[in-house]
Amino acid sequence: MAKANARHILVSSEEECNDLKQQIIDGADFAEMASAHSQCPSGQQGGDLGSFSPGQMVPEFDTVVFNETVGDVHGPVETQFGYHLIEITSRDS
Repeated sequence: MAKANARHILVSSEEECNDLKQQIIDGADFAEMASAHSQCPSGQQGGDLGSFSPGQMVPEFDTVVFNETVGDVHGPVETQFGYHLIEITSRDS
């Protein structure tokens, strides 16, 4: 079964999500931005969600993590929790 490792930043608005994404594109450290801005407890670990398989996260999250490019920052991705920036750090099939 496929497994992936990812980290994310969860915020309440699409605008804030886009702003943080631009800062990361411009060179800000993803983990530092997660620690400072994420509303998810994982923010204290730089947004690290560890290893997981399909079906362990909400569908919108899974779709990105198991289909998009590893190493890129994806988002905003809207879920029932808010808006996410997602960085897929590794994936195997």
